[in-house]
Amino acid sequence: MVLIVVTDPTRFRGRGEMGGTAHDFQISPSSWNRFEECPRKYWLSRQRLPRKASMAASMGTAIHNSVEDLCNLDFSGREDEEIGWLHSSCRETLQKRWEEERTLFSETPRHPRWKDESFSVALDGLIGAISILFDKAMLPLEELSSVTVKTWKQVQDIVVETEANLESKCGRLMGRLDLLIKDLEDEANGGLIVADLKTGKPPEDELSEKVSRQLLFYRDIMKENVTEDQDLRAEGWYSSNNTVYRAEGPPILEEAIGAWEMMKLTETPFQATPSEDACSFCEWKAWCPRWWEAKYEGELSQEGMFRDEVVRLVRLDQESGAALFERTTPVGGDGELRGSDHRFGALLKGKSLEKIRQMDQPELDGYLFLGSIMFGGKTARMGDWSEILPWSPLLRSVRN
Repeated sequence: MVLIVVTDPTRFRGRGEMGGTAHDFQISPSSWNRFEECPRKYWLSRQRLPRKASMAASMGTAIHNSVEDLCNLDFSGREDEEIGWLHSSCRETLQKRWEEERTLFSETPRHPRWKDESFSVALDGLIGAISILFDKAMLPLEELSSVTVKTWKQVQDIVVETEANLESKCGRLMGRLDLLIKDLEDEANGGLIVADLKTGKPPEDELSEKVSRQLLFYRDIMKENVTEDQDLRAEGWYSSNNTVYRAEGPPILEEAIGAWEMMKLTETPFQATPSEDACSFCEWKAWCPRWWEAKYEGELSQEGMFRDEVVRLVRLDQESGAALFERTTPVGGDGELRGSDHRFGALLKGKSLEKIRQMDQPELDGYLFLGSIMFGGKTARMGDWSEILPWSPLLRSVRN
């Protein structure tokens, strides 16, 4: 019924986010969205800089992988009427994936504290995803302890593919499909639903432009790959409140190919387009002089409880974690800095104190990027949620 084109890792030597030469790469919806937010942000993301782990991303991956595992459970030798297995299977499956993500998280160069207390939130998200699957299978939602093996087999029957790699016919576009399921509302026409599971905050009204673009991107690659003239629709499934949002719009692959042409890497950085949306959660600030310049010039807000700064360490008490920092000012657009009269004290604890203790003297004597400093009193605070990195503006590609 359906042909899923699975990415062949030998076809391109450098793929997707890892990319190869300027004519040897693919783009995904996430990289396209990143480029649209800020071309410099995308360019930096492709420079093999130290990766940053996110608790939210790790939790989402654990939920995604658990849904895949449950959709592919083998019930050979089990009775159709068996009950009491699904709730324990959800917990056991998620626990296994949770531990895998914890290991990857701790091995990532930049990571905050792992939050074991978030497991219950992840379990709620997994149960929310299962509830949506029941709805799509047109089955009444039951207590998990009452679901029979036979009922779950009916859920499995609507699942065509899980976690499949997609590739456009031209080879320039790629994506990762969460679920492809039968559309029972359009069963007569062999309808299919391209579903992307979302574990973050649901939209208040309608899908954001970024999420809509991602869903249409997957939908249109799938349309290239179906073997029959089938109806296809794309949906975002938000597991936190069991809501489904449909993405609708004209084909976008031609636009994506146009973006691919503009996203070929160059030796020098792409133009930066600082904005609150692009910069607030950007993980590449320590390498982006334009961000600090924009903040200094007032293009970006300097308010809020949590702030990022580029500073010089004036002094540090290694035992107590009490530190005094001097805020810097940019000189030109290449990341050069000079001191200022603005100083502030901060109390470092947890991973922040551990990190600054591990830095060598040349790093401490240079300029530092401080991420997520908590301001709210006379003394700022930095903890497990914060980052300390050498200020190291990147002005030329480091890729081979």
